Amino acid sequence: MKLIIQIPCYNEEETLKIALNDLPKQIDGVDKIEYLIINDGSRDNTVQVAREWGVHHIVSFKKNKGLAKGFIAGLDACLRNGADIIVNTDADNQYCGEDIEKLIQPILHGQADMVIGERPIDQTEHFSPLKKKLQHFGSWVVRKASKTDIPDAPSGFRAYSREAAMRMNVVNEYTYTLETIVQAGRNKMAITSVPIRTNEELRPSRLFSSMFGYIKKSVLTIFRAFLMYRPLICFTLIGSIVFLVGFAVGVRFLYFMFIGDSAGHIQSLILSSTLMLCGVSTFIVGLQADIIAANRKLLEDIQYRVKRLDYAQSELERKKTEEE
Repeated sequence: MKLIIQIPCYNEEETLKIALNDLPKQIDGVDKIEYLIINDGSRDNTVQVAREWGVHHIVSFKKNKGLAKGFIAGLDACLRNGADIIVNTDADNQYCGEDIEKLIQPILHGQADMVIGERPIDQTEHFSPLKKKLQHFGSWVVRKASKTDIPDAPSGFRAYSREAAMRMNVVNEYTYTLETIVQAGRNKMAITSVPIRTNEELRPSRLFSSMFGYIKKSVLTIFRAFLMYRPLICFTLIGSIVFLVGFAVGVRFLYFMFIGDSAGHIQSLILSSTLMLCGVSTFIVGLQADIIAANRKLLEDIQYRVKRLDYAQSELERKKTEEE
């Protein structure tokens, strides 16, 4: 059983060593632990720090591509290097490394394929009251969209089994945290969470420059993920609202027509017809999107099978190289 701990990095030379020193070197039930960093276009000595510390694998981008791209590239590299379990953590030492043992237990015991670390949000001192409320609200929205019971959706401290990692797809360029939960929940993966501890803040978050920007990007990410996995429901809801507004306007016009005062309300008839047609058209778009979503699921299954073959070949080549 091999565990690979991956760390996305962007100009992390000051905190990376602290985070690496906090990681476990041995865990019961795990035969081998390796470490991997994703150098997301760092312009400082992040890679040098990682090499001097003894990181086994380094994935490097020449230009910053964002957290989501780095996360997927890390999963790919971990799988190619034979990981049975992959843990993702942060380079700023936000999460307590000792809790990795707790994080992977549901996977080791065959109870889950994806495990999210639940932070003590209300007890975290460097979180402002507004941020705490937004974290809780965002997690509630993700729970509704994904039909899961994950209490801390934005947490980046998480573990994946090999099977779950091969099924992960992230299409947005902002963050992987919200979309992967919606994807896992809608695809009925075994997903759970465990309480974990956090360390003192070493530096401000770089994921968002303002609270408004964080809210905007998070809402768009959740909406887009829900649109991908439940397009018919989404478009039907939007179309129904538009259709009902048009229907109400139409009823208003009929009322005036029956009382003999419809001459000055032709605009209402035009508006009603337009809105009702838009509502029906939106529903038809939803049907088309639902068919596209079904095709996407087929493509995901094909992608999964291709990945299995690809990673199996990589594993054979790796073992052959080690024997030589």
